[in-house]
Amino acid sequence: MNKPVVGVFFGSRSTEHDVSVVTAMASVIKPLELTKKYEVVPVYIAKNGKWYCDPALKDISLFTSGKINDWLEKNKPVELLFDGGLKLVEADKKRRITKIDIAFPALHGTHGEDGEVMAMFELAGIPYVGCDVPSSAVAMDKVLAKQVAIANGLNTPKSVNFTKHEFEKDPHTLVTNINKTLKYPLFVKPAHLGSSIGISRVTSPKDLQNAIEVAVHYDAKALVEEGVQNLIEVTLPIFGNDEPLPALLEQPLTNPEDFFDFNTKYMNGGKKGGGKKGGAKGAQGYSKIPADLPEPLYDKAEKLGLAVYKALGCGGMARVDMLIDSKTKEVFFNEVNPLPGSLYSHNWNKAGVSNVDLVTKLVDLALERHAAKSALETAFTTNYLQQF
Repeated sequence: MNKPVVGVFFGSRSTEHDVSVVTAMASVIKPLELTKKYEVVPVYIAKNGKWYCDPALKDISLFTSGKINDWLEKNKPVELLFDGGLKLVEADKKRRITKIDIAFPALHGTHGEDGEVMAMFELAGIPYVGCDVPSSAVAMDKVLAKQVAIANGLNTPKSVNFTKHEFEKDPHTLVTNINKTLKYPLFVKPAHLGSSIGISRVTSPKDLQNAIEVAVHYDAKALVEEGVQNLIEVTLPIFGNDEPLPALLEQPLTNPEDFFDFNTKYMNGGKKGGGKKGGAKGAQGYSKIPADLPEPLYDKAEKLGLAVYKALGCGGMARVDMLIDSKTKEVFFNEVNPLPGSLYSHNWNKAGVSNVDLVTKLVDLALERHAAKSALETAFTTNYLQQF
């Protein structure tokens, strides 16, 4: 009996392309192969948007050595065929076809994590790991995610959102309104990017306009939100469909004046100037797992994380980031990452879930959701056309 073919999709036309490559190699492909239950096929989406499928793409040294560009020049991209599922067709005389049974996206940021690729899997009618199209789109839009949270009575920092067009049309009025509405320090964020790309912490009105210009350089929509005082940052990985389960609440080891920009997360050991002692090294540096919080506050944050996961309609897995005022004990929803880097496997490991068990469970959840959706009626017979 042939093993199910799991296609691992990574790369893409995203500012988080390189993070996606590492997630795919270390946290998805290797553990899937260790299960010995699946045939694992790497599907690499290059920065120019072309798709490639070849066993050689499982080797991370192809990427870390910088040889990937030469490899791409020597190999042809595949064609996509929607014919009873999703098939990858080699663009040569042999026209060899690889049929994907289950999709496992390891994509971060735009053109992947935001629901675009998930929509393709839906059209192909195949199961796929992670959040579905609507929840991915909402989770990757920080403005929409906050609006959904507020509509469900969930606490989130006060903010102002706007489009790039609105800012460029009248920057003075927009900046003046923000200064009247919000209290410093402020965080300026592109609405759709992850890995803290384009985010600025602003402590003075004189720096606000420049921070907004940076945000709208990366995105057509942005938001400015108040910083939480007496800050404790926590994050909660969650998996599940109708009955989600949390991993452990994680507390990054930062000072209140610090925040995780891209370089801090991925280039400097997780901390400006190096990691702190006393914490575990995770996907984004050093942190306490579980978070060092009083039990009632821990439970309050975990409850909010699960409520946000359900309100946004997440499934498969996601990570919910929250902010805590240590004096008032208020917990605020910050944002959702529908496909966290490395799958946050370091946290799941601490919770007793191995990398192999994690990817196996995620595939099972994908199959479960696909089966439930397939059981729904999507066609309806009428006499409507007969009247014409």
